[in-house]
Amino acid sequence: MTSEARPEKRSGSCLLRLAVAVVVLVAVGATAVVLLRGPLSADADVNPALDPIRRTYLKLYLSEHAEALAGPAGRGTTPVVFTVAPGEGATAIAANLRAAGLLDNPELFLNYLTYYGLDGGLVTGEYQLDPQATIPELAEALGSGRSQTLELRFLPGWRSEEMANYLEVVAPAQIDAVAFREVVSSRRGLSGSYSFLTSLPEGASLEGYLFPDAYTVAPDATAAALVDSMLARFDATMTPAMRQSYGTLGLSLRDAVVLASIIEKEAVLDEEKPLMAAVFLNRLAAGMPLQADPTVQYALGYQAATGGWWKAPLSAEDLAVASPYNTYLAPGLPPGPISNPGLASLAAVANPAAVDYLFFVVDCAAATPGAHAFSVTYDEHLANIARCQ
Repeated sequence: MTSEARPEKRSGSCLLRLAVAVVVLVAVGATAVVLLRGPLSADADVNPALDPIRRTYLKLYLSEHAEALAGPAGRGTTPVVFTVAPGEGATAIAANLRAAGLLDNPELFLNYLTYYGLDGGLVTGEYQLDPQATIPELAEALGSGRSQTLELRFLPGWRSEEMANYLEVVAPAQIDAVAFREVVSSRRGLSGSYSFLTSLPEGASLEGYLFPDAYTVAPDATAAALVDSMLARFDATMTPAMRQSYGTLGLSLRDAVVLASIIEKEAVLDEEKPLMAAVFLNRLAAGMPLQADPTVQYALGYQAATGGWWKAPLSAEDLAVASPYNTYLAPGLPPGPISNPGLASLAAVANPAAVDYLFFVVDCAAATPGAHAFSVTYDEHLANIARCQ
């Protein structure tokens, strides 16, 4: 008998709460509803799976917290990188938001998600979140992925045009490939100040200084902002010890970057880069032409037949192309970098191997693919070439 009486009491209580809810909602009017999702129609966006009583209760609850919904959800002051892990539910996400200082009232956040049917649609990923974001803004960001940060990866040895092509394909944030090319070629639009750029020749582009690495960018990042990040990363990578070593070798920073950009395209194995640096430095000291194929490839530029930028193999006609970048004909270093070198190539120039080598060629008999055979004399070099014929 006791178990039969309790349902009647719960039913009456629910009806009473429902009646009160209706009265209160009529009293607060439409203003509170507008505060929930701004210009959107609250009725159209409400979770259709909610039963009428739950729906009415949540509508009342949210209207009573309209002021809290309209203000910052947390107490942070700086942007926060926030991660939603795969399989993470709304409750766990709310707890993590609170721990990150982005959310003071997890219950309000969860009820908001439930009312609008957003609790099952939060997107996995890494986000750059505004510390002053409201609960509706947090829900929108995490539900749409629009505030998700993006990771760009630039490979060592890419020339700036290849970087632009990559940006054109992935179309990240507000970064336009055409704008990227313009910033690189003109050096205009940069917000940072970089002392190493003051020594660049008039009209020189930023080729060689766009440090190849992984970059995390915000959704509103522009081409200029990306280039700023790449230049700042390059500046930070160039340690005082490396710069001093360049000077000791008689190289300016630009000379070192030019040489590293050639090594980046010649070497397959990082461990061979100091050997290649020694070869090129020895040839420069002896007044010998560098005779580096990648400089000719750079001079030839885009190859429509293959859709690539680095023609291979090179013909005798290619090696005779008239260009200051053709190091078979032009003495010394080319006028500028031919690619954007990574740390290993830049470090190799700072710490070349202590060897007398003047030549190298791909060693087709080596156990390691991409390895080279190094030699001091031209006769040794010819012998190394003959082994692969």
